[in-house]
Amino acid sequence: MKAAVIGSGNIGTDLLIKIVRGAGHVTAAAMIGIDPESEGLARARRLGVRTSADGVAGLLALDDFDDIDLVFDATSAAAHHRNAAALAPYGKKIVDLTPAALGPYVVPPVNLDEHLDAPDLNMVTCGGQATVPVVAAVAATTPVHYAEIVASIASRSAGPGTRANIDEFTVTTARALEQVGGAARGKAIIVLNPAEPALLMRDTVHCVVDDCDTALVAASVHAMAASVAAYVPGYRLKQEPQFRRLAADDPLTRLAGGGRLLVSVYLEVEGAAHYLPAYAGNLDIMTSAALRTAERLAERSPAR
Repeated sequence: MKAAVIGSGNIGTDLLIKIVRGAGHVTAAAMIGIDPESEGLARARRLGVRTSADGVAGLLALDDFDDIDLVFDATSAAAHHRNAAALAPYGKKIVDLTPAALGPYVVPPVNLDEHLDAPDLNMVTCGGQATVPVVAAVAATTPVHYAEIVASIASRSAGPGTRANIDEFTVTTARALEQVGGAARGKAIIVLNPAEPALLMRDTVHCVVDDCDTALVAASVHAMAASVAAYVPGYRLKQEPQFRRLAADDPLTRLAGGGRLLVSVYLEVEGAAHYLPAYAGNLDIMTSAALRTAERLAERSPAR
């Protein structure tokens, strides 16, 4: 599949580099931005990829636009609404890396194959890609009354697009914890960590459940972590899943509306350093999930 990337910021540039360096079924046809002086467009040109600084209009104006099968949108939630509307008449498959969520939430090891026919697939958020699989793993063994995640990312890895989408991040991630992860209720918190030197992405997942087979829960979490690590090698558990009985007056008990056992999972995501340094695991897990999705789409598409 020939793919274009809209958005020449951190996420779009990292994704483009992954596509160019990869040996899969997806090839880079163009990178589209709005700032002709952006580092992302300059990097694309150095990689031999065509560029345009005219936004989605520049993509539509490409002489071989008809040959492009797939468009990655790495802009912002607001921009994705405009981009999707402009692309809709042309039937292009869209993989959305913003929290706009016009299409179904997709987390590859959990529900990718359910949505391969959707015209617009949403990659949730970096925190969602890291934590929804864990919630789904717990929910596969016992009902999750409440799931709360905290995603901590290096401030240096959060570009203008990420910062503009903070509100959408919390809403989209929380909904994905419920709709994809299977939690009855979800909440998401993001922290832009200003520490120097920059720290790796860390994610904490809390699930409130009933009494259950803790060994079965732990095994399910380990199996899911291995599934994610298959396409995000820097994804790992920091320690064994933790289990703690909650007091009746614990805030988490009240939020859950039931359930007295807390399952806590602590994650770390180290980036592949394709564009930003290894601390930017938030970029790596988003772009890796998007490329994993595109490769799966390409596998089932008719050969040219």
